[in-house]
Amino acid sequence: MEICRLSKKRKSVLKEISVNKILSIFLFSIIIYGCSLDTKSGLWTKTQKITKEEVSKKKIKQLFKEERVSEKEFNPTLKIRLISNPQNNSFINNFDNNNGRINYAGELKKISKFRFSKIDNFNQFEPNIIFHKEDIIFFDNKGSILKFDKFSKLIWKKNFYNKREKKLKPILSFGNNSKILIVADSIAKYYALDINTGELLWSKNNTAPFNSQIKVDKDKFFVVDFDNVLKSFSLKDGNEVWKIKTDKSLIRSQKKNSLVVVDGKVYFTNSIGDITGVDIESGNLIWQTPTQRSTLYEDLFFLKNSDIIFSRNTLIFSNNKNELFSFDVRSGLLNWKQKINSSLRSTLIDDYIFTVTMEGFLVVTNYKNGNIIRITDLFKKYRKKISKKKKKNKLNPIGFIMGKKNKNDIIPVGFIVGINDIYLTTNKGRLLIIDISSGKTKSSIKIDNAQISRPFILNQNLYIVKDNGIVKIN
Repeated sequence: MEICRLSKKRKSVLKEISVNKILSIFLFSIIIYGCSLDTKSGLWTKTQKITKEEVSKKKIKQLFKEERVSEKEFNPTLKIRLISNPQNNSFINNFDNNNGRINYAGELKKISKFRFSKIDNFNQFEPNIIFHKEDIIFFDNKGSILKFDKFSKLIWKKNFYNKREKKLKPILSFGNNSKILIVADSIAKYYALDINTGELLWSKNNTAPFNSQIKVDKDKFFVVDFDNVLKSFSLKDGNEVWKIKTDKSLIRSQKKNSLVVVDGKVYFTNSIGDITGVDIESGNLIWQTPTQRSTLYEDLFFLKNSDIIFSRNTLIFSNNKNELFSFDVRSGLLNWKQKINSSLRSTLIDDYIFTVTMEGFLVVTNYKNGNIIRITDLFKKYRKKISKKKKKNKLNPIGFIMGKKNKNDIIPVGFIVGINDIYLTTNKGRLLIIDISSGKTKSSIKIDNAQISRPFILNQNLYIVKDNGIVKIN
């Protein structure tokens, strides 16, 4: 009898363990699916669909469910007429200036290449070129830093990693002044080189890898790590001057956090959507404004913020959650917010904000109030091609299918605004030239068959990075 009781007890315990396992798996699935309330998620039946009223009462936020204004054309025939002329910034990296407009009107005829070893994970990060006078600086798959002259000749090549570190294939971020090149990488190292000779000046280790742009100001430089900590370091020896912590993210962003240095202040975004202003000298917090709700399932979604642009006491940036923001730089208060889905850096000209959405729409917005002035479909002809092919039951060509994401989608990578045209690159190796006034695509140049970087401008030359070299177009 005693054995029988023990057997029954054992079965009961095992049954309880099994039930607990099932419940745990179910709860974990809910978290992974982002607590979706959509019938398509597979977790809810059609009869269990929650209404908008119920969502409002329970304070449940439905992500990516709002209608995206940018998914349809608006005033497509409207002509945009610009008044101001771009500044003379021939020797300025176009992503270091604050408003984004470039004095460029290239003929796009001649092509030359700067070659290096292939970067395997090229499509997973945002490369940036450093221009030093007329030379260019970049890195390869093993963390080697290369400096080329304007004729594609290698000036110097340096590598400061051991065998184990080289196998990790570190991704490098650069910052510089006229004498020093600052490097911060994805394996928590940061160091300084003589920009003319490549000589190592000092090298340090951080507690976490870095994941941001690097900004240099006088005797300091600023960078954000994977823990969302902004750090100020001395240019002279790399010693930490001050740091300021912001909230950590559950998922590490592959999008570099953006920094802007203006009038003794540094403004930056972190991976969970906060924008923060800090005094450069003291490291004291001036203000901090969150753009996202800090709930568990929302953080599970991959947030991508665009680079910040600054003009007229205003900070502007957007994200891939259908939000374009304008903030007052003095108070951190929100001026306005618009429904525009983009993680690409905008450009401000006159009272116009130019943005390209992740769906391939060029959106022109009013700087003062955020009102949308014009929306143009840049990928219209690709969509038509796909539609024709689908009717014939053939494989999809390179293109973009609205509402679907697959390996054949055309996705914008980055753009610059020149004197008369917009120059937009895609993940399919295309460079599109778009008329500013009409928003219509004038021509398309095939650079490569795979992903290419955003465009860079130096001295009336356009540069584009690919996985095994840099393409220079005159």
